[in-house]
Amino acid sequence: MASSHFPFLGLLLSLFLSHVIVFTYAKVYVVYMGSTDSQDPNEIVLHNHRILSSVHTGSVEEAQAAHLYSYKHGFKGFAAKLTEDQALQIAKMEGVVSVFENTKRRLHTTHSWDFIGLAEEETMEIPGFSTKNQVNVIIGFIDTGIWPESPSFSDAGMPPVPAGWKGICQSGEAFNSSNCNRKVIGARYYHSGYEAEEHNNLEKQQEDEYDDDPKKKVSYRSPRDSSGHGSHTASTAAGRYVQNMSYNGLASGGARGGAPMARIAVYKTCWDSGCYDADILAAFDDAVRDGVHIMSLSLGPDAPQGDYFSDAISIGSFHAVSRGITVVSSVGNEGTKGSATNLAPWLITVAASSTDREFTSKVLMGNGVRIKGESLSMHQMRAPARIISASIANRGYFTPYQSSYCLESSLNYTKTRGKVLLCRHTERSTGSKLAKSEVVKAAGGVGMILIDETDKDVAIPFVIPAAIVGKRMGNRILSYINSNTRNATLRIFASNAKLGAQPAPRVASFSSKGPNALTPEILKPDIAAPGLNILAAWSPAVGKMNFNVLSGTSMACPHVTGIVALIKAVHPTWSPSAIKSAIMTTATVFDKNGKPMRVDPDGRRGNAFDYGSGFIDPTTVLDPGLVYDAEPTDYKSFLCSIGYTEKMLRPITRDNSTCNDRTFSMPSSFNYPAILVPNLKSTFSVSRTLTNVKKQKQRTVYRAVVTTPHGIEVSVRPRKIAFTRYGQKVNFTVTFKVSKPSQGYVFGYLQWKHRNSRVTTPLVVRVAPSNLGATV
Repeated sequence: MASSHFPFLGLLLSLFLSHVIVFTYAKVYVVYMGSTDSQDPNEIVLHNHRILSSVHTGSVEEAQAAHLYSYKHGFKGFAAKLTEDQALQIAKMEGVVSVFENTKRRLHTTHSWDFIGLAEEETMEIPGFSTKNQVNVIIGFIDTGIWPESPSFSDAGMPPVPAGWKGICQSGEAFNSSNCNRKVIGARYYHSGYEAEEHNNLEKQQEDEYDDDPKKKVSYRSPRDSSGHGSHTASTAAGRYVQNMSYNGLASGGARGGAPMARIAVYKTCWDSGCYDADILAAFDDAVRDGVHIMSLSLGPDAPQGDYFSDAISIGSFHAVSRGITVVSSVGNEGTKGSATNLAPWLITVAASSTDREFTSKVLMGNGVRIKGESLSMHQMRAPARIISASIANRGYFTPYQSSYCLESSLNYTKTRGKVLLCRHTERSTGSKLAKSEVVKAAGGVGMILIDETDKDVAIPFVIPAAIVGKRMGNRILSYINSNTRNATLRIFASNAKLGAQPAPRVASFSSKGPNALTPEILKPDIAAPGLNILAAWSPAVGKMNFNVLSGTSMACPHVTGIVALIKAVHPTWSPSAIKSAIMTTATVFDKNGKPMRVDPDGRRGNAFDYGSGFIDPTTVLDPGLVYDAEPTDYKSFLCSIGYTEKMLRPITRDNSTCNDRTFSMPSSFNYPAILVPNLKSTFSVSRTLTNVKKQKQRTVYRAVVTTPHGIEVSVRPRKIAFTRYGQKVNFTVTFKVSKPSQGYVFGYLQWKHRNSRVTTPLVVRVAPSNLGATV
């Protein structure tokens, strides 16, 4: 009798295991289905559920349980938990453009505005123009949220919220509708993609966190910022004037954002570990409906970046730009050649540079030599102490090589106690420099000199007296130690802020570099802006500070966002591409001393792959004279030129676009404010169109002046172009010819000059090997 139950039990067991397998291998995928085509949002949601039901054997309950988001305003699609097989089934369905995993994106983690050249306090006026209309400009920030109580986000003296605003102030933990005001006019948060991947319920996590333990990270399930990054970027771009901003007393003075009267809308998608595609796309979708004019994203993928329409930021920004929203992004912090991300031509992609302010600690060596190192440490040594190399303080099973990097638990307390340690940092390492100071302190050390050649100019708030020096200075200190084994001493003083550092600006070593790994005919980065040691608002949930100093292309991005807001205030009808062109063609490639910009850490001469068109100049962006404009149809032609077929294009655009209608056949012919020819075999011609945006009463003539790339002959036809009215368009052609062999990329410029007006276009060329033929 009992044995008759075994087949039934076996069936139950196999069913249970099958469900376990499905659950185990289900993960979040984004299903992208192109433009909305003016469809009813409710119909889009129903259609998404039907698709999900079809891969869940018709079960509505399972489909609803798997569903995370429906994208229905700016574009169509959804995010859901799917098995690999279910994802493949959906990818083959009609109307589906792409299906990709819910990938994590990383955050690309004041006086800077004085350095750039904008006026003091809150007027931010540029001579000859009024930017008062910035009160009607709304900037959306996709980031870690906001700390609304910061004085940077005060709404004192601001007029009512613009009439066209459709956003909301979403309540949540430690955040309600009263936290929004006439400055921060909207706030939302997104966590479904994060929780699905991290298997981490934010509500449960919050129950285990205590404010009295600084090691515990608070994660507010709301738009409130628990990391500080979002508050920092928002205040850099659009913070109000704060009379006495400082970092623990350093760099004290008035500070503000680039467009201090512009409105802020917050879209919190980033949590402790990063920002997930499903949440980012949901934020883009809402922002398009809410009515933002600009979107700022100080985050991006790891290099190498994937295809444009398998990348959440590329997808979301494509549909935003198609609706007239300018999208600004950071290029990334990997620092190496070809590591640039956020590569789409419809994005403004920003590199990081220095300003002329540095945060340094004085260091006095026992032999009387005085040096300085980068630091934000407010601690100082009361007297000199013996300095040793961390390599001789190794503990237990750690080798001298390992302890030289001051790794956790690698230092012997007896050898370290009361001494200053000379530690090393691996180039391009993601390891924490701050943590090294904690390791030295825990082992009884009283100070630290950290050798870091790559990022020696990034100031760190060390927990003990400490400073960062480059390899040359580090070797000098090591020689002093070796020649005075028992008597080498050193004293480290507290950090000071100093203006006038030279040369400036310099491209930061961590700033990711071109060429564009996806489409080498499109320049990336586009522009450079301050991103090194930037002081701005912060979240007191981290370190109980109201302001903080950060470095990264994350900090450079909002500087450009602020400038975009000022352009939008003065020229509200300009397209995103016209705004980008104005920024790029008015940039400078020279430092404040009039010399070519250099690149850290080695001081080499920079080029367009380091800084794009150059360092941003807000004093000229409002009057560029001419712009390289582009319409949504031009982006469609661009997609055709890089291999997208009509079948692939139709779902993205949801119109009657065909590749037969395209205005150009090669991506180098896209009307971009830079001309790149990555495979020149003999001769090659590129056409561009300039649009006059200067209101004038008489005929204006521009003449072409070329700085030729090495080994290349460049001719421009016509050599002179004339404009008689606003909005007039004129075409010209640039022809490149190999005059002598060269290796790698070479760089030059084309300038259209009229009196004091300059419209500058980078020229970037790489000669193909001679055995590849005679023509491109």
